[in-house]
Amino acid sequence: MSNGAATLEASRAAGEAGRVSARGMGVGFSLGRMLAVTRKELQSYFAFPLVYIVTGLFAFMAGLYAWTDLDFFETIAFAKDIIQNYWQLLFTDIRFCLLLTLPFLTMRLFAEERKLGTIELLYTYPLRDGEILGGKYLASEVILLMMLGLTVLYPVYLYSVHRFPLFPLVAGYLGLLLIGSAFLAFGLFVSSLCESQVMAGIGTILPLLFFWVLNWNETSFQGNWIEALRAVSLFDNFGTFGKGVIDLNHVTYFIFFVAFFIYLTLQSMEARKWTGRR
Repeated sequence: MSNGAATLEASRAAGEAGRVSARGMGVGFSLGRMLAVTRKELQSYFAFPLVYIVTGLFAFMAGLYAWTDLDFFETIAFAKDIIQNYWQLLFTDIRFCLLLTLPFLTMRLFAEERKLGTIELLYTYPLRDGEILGGKYLASEVILLMMLGLTVLYPVYLYSVHRFPLFPLVAGYLGLLLIGSAFLAFGLFVSSLCESQVMAGIGTILPLLFFWVLNWNETSFQGNWIEALRAVSLFDNFGTFGKGVIDLNHVTYFIFFVAFFIYLTLQSMEARKWTGRR
């Protein structure tokens, strides 16, 4: 009887564990669980000075560009359409500021958790890989929106001094949001491959800088490979947004770019199951 009771108790325990597992993992993707990961990541961001340093550095660089670019058009290009050309130059400069600062946000998302050993604890929770990844990516998007929000002060001030069309401004900020999201997706993928935050940061910045520099003199060359480069270049696809034009082809490109690297990150997370690496 005692053996039978023990067996029955073990069966009940196994059933309870199965029901808990089913509640946690068997009901498909959960937005609530993903948002819980987002809250956890945001708390982690703001618990340490890194996000304040990165945001402050971005705000300083963007503000410096906003002032120097406006001064340039006032003193050298006064006879031209100052506002239209000003937005194009400013958004290009802010794009560069995002390139230099966003990798410092993404480098910690997976690499830091591996270094601290908390990634193993996270994977023991009843969370799907997509929920973990979505929560981390959404948290970094919140920081990106906060950083871009700081730059809205410049056009608000200019609009109070001189009225100008708002659509080019909306197009430019949409372009910044899209290219910033692309930087985050790429950085998240690199972080999922690295054990070191430093390597994750360098592995994100250097490829992006390489493709940015590669575009500088592309007009001096001819050939089909140049056209292919322009077609897949983050920076060429951003150009129309800086000019105040929203091209659906370019919007689709950025959405595909983000989805592609999110998919690669999911594959990197999945690989831990057959490599034994957390």
